[in-house]
Amino acid sequence: MTSRISALALVVPDYDEALAFYVGKLGFRQVEDIDQGRKRWVTVEPSGGGVRLVLARAEGAAQVASIGNQAGGRVFLFLQTDDFTRDHAAMLAAGVVFEEAPRHEVYGSVAVWRDPFGNRWDLIGPRAG
Repeated sequence: MTSRISALALVVPDYDEALAFYVGKLGFRQVEDIDQGRKRWVTVEPSGGGVRLVLARAEGAAQVASIGNQAGGRVFLFLQTDDFTRDHAAMLAAGVVFEEAPRHEVYGSVAVWRDPFGNRWDLIGPRAG
C-alpha cells in the first residue's frame, strides 16, 4: 500500500472568516469550496503546496469548544518557508500575532504564532549555512 496524509481538518467558527485569513492574509490557495447543503467542503493549501487544510465549521458545543485547542495547547501546525525573514515580515505586516521573537534552532529559524482562532503554529525556515 502506498499512502500519504493529504489533508487535516481544522475546526473553525466560520468558513468565510477562515478563508479571509488563510487566503486573504496568508496567501494560501483556495482549492475547493463545495456546497453540501448544511455544510461546505472547503480546502486550502499553502502557496508551496503540501498538506491541505479542510476548514471545518464547528457544529455543536464540543466542536465549538475545540476551536483553537485541537492539540491541547501545543503547537498544532507547522508552516515551512524557504525564506524565514521574508515570510515573517510579510506575516507581521498582515497582522499575524507572533508569541515570540524568531529564534534559531539546530533545525532552522522558528517562531510560534497564532491564527485568529487560537491555533498555535510554527513558522519554520531553513537552517543557516
